[in-house]
Amino acid sequence: MTDSLADPFRFEYDPATVRYGPNCVAQLEHEVGALGRERALVVTGSTVGETPAVMDPVRAGLGDRLAGVFAGTTPQKRLGTAYEALAQYREGDADCVVAVGGGSSLDVATVLSVLVATDRDPDAVGAELVERGTLSVPESGLPPVVTVPTTLAGADLSQVAGVTADPATCPVAEPGSGAVDDPELMPATACYDPVLLATTPKGVLAGSAMNGFDKGIETLYARNSAPISDATAIRGLGLLADGLEALGAGEADERTYQRLTQGVLLVQYGISRPDGTTLSLIHALGHGLTRTYDVQQGAAHAVVAPHALSYLFDAVDGRRDLLAEALDVEDADDPAAAVVDRVAGVAAGLGLPTRLRDVDGPDRDEFPAVAEAVLADAFMANAPPRLDPTREDIVGVLEAAW
Repeated sequence: MTDSLADPFRFEYDPATVRYGPNCVAQLEHEVGALGRERALVVTGSTVGETPAVMDPVRAGLGDRLAGVFAGTTPQKRLGTAYEALAQYREGDADCVVAVGGGSSLDVATVLSVLVATDRDPDAVGAELVERGTLSVPESGLPPVVTVPTTLAGADLSQVAGVTADPATCPVAEPGSGAVDDPELMPATACYDPVLLATTPKGVLAGSAMNGFDKGIETLYARNSAPISDATAIRGLGLLADGLEALGAGEADERTYQRLTQGVLLVQYGISRPDGTTLSLIHALGHGLTRTYDVQQGAAHAVVAPHALSYLFDAVDGRRDLLAEALDVEDADDPAAAVVDRVAGVAAGLGLPTRLRDVDGPDRDEFPAVAEAVLADAFMANAPPRLDPTREDIVGVLEAAW
């Protein structure tokens, strides 16, 4: 175990109320009432919306506080979808939102909360997104959002939500994309129910797993790391690594899903803060691969994470000792190499792609353009101290991943 002490730091974090436990969605009515609200619109995708093993407990848990179910979210996180949800929100006389599912549903629910509070017409909102890549967040009137995650993407304790706009689905003249980011967008409550997680198909869990797993990895080496999030990330990574290996081996049981649920909660606790996020190099690489190519985010992370870590450890310390401790390889002769091997093993065990050539991504001649996008990504501001990657460095990571 490392005995290094932290430099002086300031840690500002206003998290959601967290409820964890098997069948804890049975308490949704209580949680909505604790927020002083009466009627909740459930926002989810069509697959989850048609899954009785998820929706029946959610409906029963909300009881008389259920205002309706909007089951129309998509991976594109469209502004137009949020407006469709807004119409149902108003028709159902709702006063809060319960987001059920993966990152797409959670993001659309967050954007919906912004639309509920705004007094601008859709044309103005769409124009702002296209022009600025974001949406203004009203100072008041935001309805509370309760998140009920069913994947391992780790989007449920965040003050940031992605959003896109397309002329076919929204009143905009040209396509646009971006994100809303404001401390007031942190969910009011997050309910982590391992029984619901266990209903999610293994392939879906595996596809989301590396996105959440890498949040814990990056939290430890990010420029704005702090002892508080170090502690939660170390514990969360250990739980996730063990749980994901069991999931990949087909040995998942009730305790496995409890480990996974607790792990994904802990790795993201404290990473989305008013002064920024701890997401860094791996997530910037993921964005570079998914923003212009049809690569699923979890697959992108599975492919690039080991090679990004190898580059990181060659260039700087990258807090390899803490990562080795978190992944239970601290006794290895070469902790950095052991960390890379453990991360690669988790991804491979889940059946995720391990080579960039095996996903629908860029050709090698496009690597310089991808590298430019990676370096321009906002998450690169969180790269570890003394790490100053060049375009050639990022191309080298992509070549290694090829």
